Amino acid sequence: MKKLIATAAVVLMATTASAADAVSSVPQAPVAAEVSPSGFDWTGGYAGIQTGYAWLDGTFDAGAAAGGAAPLQGDLDGGTLGFFAGYNKQFTNNLVLGLDANVDYNWNDTTMLSVFGDVDGKAEWQGSVRGRVGYAADRALIYVAAGYVATRAEADNAILGSASETFHGYTVGAGVDYAITDRIFGRLDYRYNDFGSKDLDFSGTAVKSDLSQHSIKLGVGVKF
Repeated sequence: MKKLIATAAVVLMATTASAADAVSSVPQAPVAAEVSPSGFDWTGGYAGIQTGYAWLDGTFDAGAAAGGAAPLQGDLDGGTLGFFAGYNKQFTNNLVLGLDANVDYNWNDTTMLSVFGDVDGKAEWQGSVRGRVGYAADRALIYVAAGYVATRAEADNAILGSASETFHGYTVGAGVDYAITDRIFGRLDYRYNDFGSKDLDFSGTAVKSDLSQHSIKLGVGVKF
């Protein structure tokens, strides 16, 4: 009887050890790779080109020098082409903060009729630096932006001569970037630029000038 009990104990111990080995050899479940909550990560630098159309409105008032004539209203509208660059930082809640800068050339020459004859005006070069706040919805980045903007305005008249001045102001706008591939993205951007007021000095004749602009641009960029 004792021999039978001893044999049973040995068999039981062997079975228990075998079961323990089987449990310890079960492979662990694979660890899931970390994935951006939005499915696409906008973090990084970028650069690209943009083109579109801009509507620039100008008011020019020569005051007493114009004999009390009403201020001139000029529409300096035309196509635009430029370069942009910036950096984005995306957070786990899909909030994206960024800094964006651009330089654009505008085809917006115009001729205005004044008491001094024709006045040719233009504001061809402009640039801005903007802060951006956006929300990443997978490959779409929807954003609002605001910052500093400047433009160089020039005017010429046969009687008064020439004048030029750099205008400084603010810009606000909104848009969307869409990742076509992991590196290439498209952009649709609207902005309003208020360039503020400056006096254009025509050899001692000051012409108070106010400039503001609306623009819509399409762009394509490369994410680094």
